[in-house]
Amino acid sequence: MNKIHHSAHELLQSIPDQATILIGGFGTAGQPAELIDALIETGAKELTIVCNNAGNGEYGLAKLLKAGRVKKMVCSFPRQADSWVFDGLYRAGKVELELVPQGNLACRIQAAGMGLGAVFTPTGYGTLLAKGKETRHIEGKDYVLELPIKADFALIKAHKGDRWGNLVYNKSARNFGPIMAMAAATTIAQVSEVVELGKLDPEHIVTPGIFVQHIVEYPILS
Repeated sequence: MNKIHHSAHELLQSIPDQATILIGGFGTAGQPAELIDALIETGAKELTIVCNNAGNGEYGLAKLLKAGRVKKMVCSFPRQADSWVFDGLYRAGKVELELVPQGNLACRIQAAGMGLGAVFTPTGYGTLLAKGKETRHIEGKDYVLELPIKADFALIKAHKGDRWGNLVYNKSARNFGPIMAMAAATTIAQVSEVVELGKLDPEHIVTPGIFVQHIVEYPILS
């Protein structure tokens, strides 16, 4: 079994228009920028993107937005000093936004990966974010029902991987990668280094290969 591919462009050609894609990263930390560049090259459009942020500058996810390929963003932090691409598109009515509190975003992605039908969370109760959603009073607290966020594809970044798809991460670059890998039908991971089978300490493997279908290596250039 060998999940290593040498052409991200060729691999991402299977992503169709209107696909839902989970993209890892907390800002630029752990963002699979090279996979995003390859996705832009494929021409896929009208995409629904699920990510913590809505792009930085004109790099990575922001570049995908600028290329006009995104129909809808699902994220928890759409605006910051360098998010002018998304801001401009949203104000012009060219991209939809589903705002999800960060904890709820993680919880909904985890629910999809764990096969749960939905989760009750107190975050958002009594606000506009709960409008139209089922609520429930449980043991003295009020909760909102949130549905899982499933995806057709997940694009994530890890530090090292092996040919079976086992992954380890580099500190904070880990962020959403592990749960996104579990919530997508197809997970594609870019890694800085592919190592021989058995070189990864089993105690350090965060994402087992069962959740990863493809790996592309992008070595760090010194």
